Amino acid sequence: MPDQRELPLSFPELAPDAPLIPVRIVNEYVYCPRLAYLMWVQAEWADSADTVEGRAKHRRVDAKAEVLPETPAEDEHIHARSVSLSSAVLGITAKLDLVEGDGSDVSPVDYKRGKRPHVDKGAYDPERVQICAQGLLLREHGYQCDSGMLYFVESRERVRVPFDAELIDQTLAAIHGLRGVANIGRPADASAETATGRIPPPLEDSPKCPRCSLAGICLPDEVRFLNEAAIAPRPLFAREQLSSPLYVQSPRAWLRKDEERIVIEVAKEKVGEARINDVSQLVLFGSSSLTTPLLHELMKREIPVSFHTYGGWFVGHAVGLGHRNAETRMHQYRVSFDPQACLALARGWVAAKIANSRTLLRRNWRGASEEDSEEPFEQFDVPPASSEESRGGGQTQPGVDHAPADLLRDLKEDARHAQRAASLEELLGIEGIAARRYFQNFTHMLKHDDDPSLSFDFMGRNRRPPKDPVNAMLSFAYSMLTREWHIALSAVGLDPYRGYYHQPRFGRPALALDMMEPFRSLVADSAVLTAINNGEVRGTDFIRAAGSCAMSDSGRKRFIATFERRMGQEVTHPLFGYQLSYRRLLEVQARLLIRHLSGEIPEYPNFVTR
Repeated sequence: MPDQRELPLSFPELAPDAPLIPVRIVNEYVYCPRLAYLMWVQAEWADSADTVEGRAKHRRVDAKAEVLPETPAEDEHIHARSVSLSSAVLGITAKLDLVEGDGSDVSPVDYKRGKRPHVDKGAYDPERVQICAQGLLLREHGYQCDSGMLYFVESRERVRVPFDAELIDQTLAAIHGLRGVANIGRPADASAETATGRIPPPLEDSPKCPRCSLAGICLPDEVRFLNEAAIAPRPLFAREQLSSPLYVQSPRAWLRKDEERIVIEVAKEKVGEARINDVSQLVLFGSSSLTTPLLHELMKREIPVSFHTYGGWFVGHAVGLGHRNAETRMHQYRVSFDPQACLALARGWVAAKIANSRTLLRRNWRGASEEDSEEPFEQFDVPPASSEESRGGGQTQPGVDHAPADLLRDLKEDARHAQRAASLEELLGIEGIAARRYFQNFTHMLKHDDDPSLSFDFMGRNRRPPKDPVNAMLSFAYSMLTREWHIALSAVGLDPYRGYYHQPRFGRPALALDMMEPFRSLVADSAVLTAINNGEVRGTDFIRAAGSCAMSDSGRKRFIATFERRMGQEVTHPLFGYQLSYRRLLEVQARLLIRHLSGEIPEYPNFVTR
């Protein structure tokens, strides 16, 4: 006879305000403890084909919720769909797909996508534990329940799961184990070492990982590799990015929602439209505006809306409820009060910035100089990547002269000095020296043409406001890159305004500025070089007034296209060996920072190419 015993006396007492664990998360805990932690504690989620199909299979079940009678008559037939039950004793909650039976003797039925697996016990442990937890909930509400059913939609088969003592103990152990690693729901007098939980380690070379929708968030192979595990990371199969940013520059533009489309109007005349599913972010310049229904729809879909001044300065962005992972921000704030931890991160960022700036000069030098006879490139943080792909960030072109050896040597020394800086103030000085060397020689990467409209002079970096076309493009590119990092950090649960190198200041996204340091030359400066050297932007694309210089609408439009091509360009990660776009790379680097801040990996691995 299946076990109908009471809960064991050792089952832990919960605090009155303890959150209830969804039974589906208990399923995930048995499948992969780390996955359950990411989904429940850190509120992480990413769809895959499997999850989308699973939701579709449940639409009929969830279409109408039915009330389960509290005290059914002895001969009453029970057939209730989408039944919500909770138990403060068990500490779990669930929405049961179907409850059927007669009188008080009932069974839960849980719908599963796919076919019935031909394994011992008829089903895998995660599904058996999930249906058992539903049965325990029914018992808590006074029903007799000695078994449950798993219904596999694709093969249209049912598998009976008896609730024996072994399965009940396994289910209770899973509930207790998940609550333990989450460090949530202990009684008030219980001691706790930290206010956060303990994320379980990643699975070791598991076949579950490649198919998991959260693999790009969990980074199982990457975390183990950075902890010196003898395993090379498997390729990261990022979700295909079918959407792209939508830029609106007209100061009179008015955007509205029309079913599944964004309609752009100027002076009440339709000038364009885009499908909402094709938009990854909406970027508005100047006084462009949008309707509240459109803003609500974009927020609902977590599509950010970013605002720029007419000149391109990034003002801010609007998004829905945002990331709900409070634990990540707790780690971020805790480390930000540790001066040595801040200095260690800042050293890596500045050294990587100098190394990548040096690489851009070495690849793209156009001025006459001595032969480059330097020794092979030496990495500062991580092993060097293979050469990249194109002008403005690619290999040195045929016929292009080599950069001066003394300049490259000095920049290499600057990067070494940055790694040994004793304070943030000293690091700022080193960064300033290296930046001065870099921008003094920036003009040697520019193509000088006989046509004056295609030739650009650069005498040094200036800003607020920029006084020449090259500086105008650099400032605009840095603003665009700041926005990309702001959105990437917000999307993974980090606060863009609490940094480690750039000090907090009103309205300044310090962490976004920190993280973009190694990418200034690789993305922003590279886009500027590409736009100039390929003739995509001309001297006539700029407006000069009162000693300042700004891009015209047409010039900015072409430069945005250049910048977006660079963000979509694929690069080989120097550590992990797989290829991914720069936009995807920002997310991976942000998640690696989270792993470092939470103590999962000892150092943050900066992206340094060669």
